[in-house]
Amino acid sequence: MADGGIGVSGAQAAARVSRGSRPLIGADALLTLYTGFFLVFMFAPLLLMVVASFNDISPPSVTEWRGLTDKWYAFFWMEEAELRADPVLRALDRDRFVGCFENSLWVALGVVPMALLLGLAGAVMLTRWRSRFNGFLWWVLLSPLLAPGIVLGLSALVFWGSVGVDAGLFTIMMAQLTFIAGYPMLILMARLQRQPVEYEEAALDLGASPFRVFRRITLPFLAPALISAGVIAFMASMENYNTTMFAKGGACTFATEIGAMARNPNGHPPVINAVGTVIIVLTVIAAVAHTALQRGERKK
Repeated sequence: MADGGIGVSGAQAAARVSRGSRPLIGADALLTLYTGFFLVFMFAPLLLMVVASFNDISPPSVTEWRGLTDKWYAFFWMEEAELRADPVLRALDRDRFVGCFENSLWVALGVVPMALLLGLAGAVMLTRWRSRFNGFLWWVLLSPLLAPGIVLGLSALVFWGSVGVDAGLFTIMMAQLTFIAGYPMLILMARLQRQPVEYEEAALDLGASPFRVFRRITLPFLAPALISAGVIAFMASMENYNTTMFAKGGACTFATEIGAMARNPNGHPPVINAVGTVIIVLTVIAAVAHTALQRGERKK
């Protein structure tokens, strides 16, 4: 009787566990389905853009196929006579597009170092300076990230215009810097919070100056985060449209020129798809390289 009672209760417990596990299987299936839909929603447009960049038709299409071509990529280096012979490409101003891209590079070269310096200063202050105002400073320093890009662009335009600076690449730099500096600050804060403060305190107790402690201990520890922050700041500067659009005046950048080309009432030229494909390839290469570097750092 005892053995039978134990056997029955054990079977009942197993049945209850089995019944209780069924919703978990359903939840796993639902999560898998959601993940699949999410991946399709995110990457299907990118794949279609890549396919359309090789289709010999304008505006770009994947439903009407007219053969493979690489002329949308060759637009940037093909001969002038060949360019003028194409009915689609001859309507585009290649020199202006290249010039706008160069403007974006100059802007990024100015924004990235300043964003790293400001972000580093903010990160050190918020992680090392103990004050009751830290919470307030946190929101003050991060508020530009939450502000609309239109507001940042217009405010930079009005401020620098009031002191006699005409709108152009400089105002674009200043407008972008107001919010891009927040990205390095967050990345560097996360890194600094992982560093034991005892190392710095011990070095100070042994007579090292604060600058020497920062240069020999803190900065080497921050090196990987500084590289990541610099890459993110560069990408944020290159792709920024809203803030740049309202601060550029008569200048142009890579993002604003693509935006102008995309507003073509007859459809955007496939050159934009080719540029987007190149950006995707470079992003994937950078992500793979970053992952490899991180794995190497963990092994060390």
